[in-house]
Amino acid sequence: MRIHIATDHAGMELSAYLVSELTKLGHELIDHGPKVYDALDDYPGFCIAAAEAVVADQAAGIQALGIVLGGSGNGEQIAANKVTGVRAALIWNADTAALARDHNDANVCALGARQHSQAEVLELVKIFIAQDFSHDERHVRRIGKIATYENTGEIIY
Repeated sequence: MRIHIATDHAGMELSAYLVSELTKLGHELIDHGPKVYDALDDYPGFCIAAAEAVVADQAAGIQALGIVLGGSGNGEQIAANKVTGVRAALIWNADTAALARDHNDANVCALGARQHSQAEVLELVKIFIAQDFSHDERHVRRIGKIATYENTGEIIY
């Protein structure tokens, strides 16, 4: 699986750890930065670049997911979700990691580097990556309604 990863200064150590560990598991990691620690950097550009790369890969038929990291993961999730075609989910336990994929077909996960240990984050990411989308009709329908709004602005109830 190709995995695009991005962070800000708060998640740089965690990002490097995940790149190393997930590569050992056979995944192809593409790091969207930052490359150098800067305590005043801003996460949106890095996270948006990773999210765009996930969408581009998926459109090209390449199996790809994304990981965005920050202090809490909240802003990073918001930034990634601005990219058309991204469904970024903040994950904080095993259930949210699995359900993000199973119910929402999330293609990007967001995590807070200041909220979990490295080992905890690795386990959550492994769950996220391993879980497939259920393709249950109700979930397909709901994701379709979100996509319709994203692409047309039409709200479907």
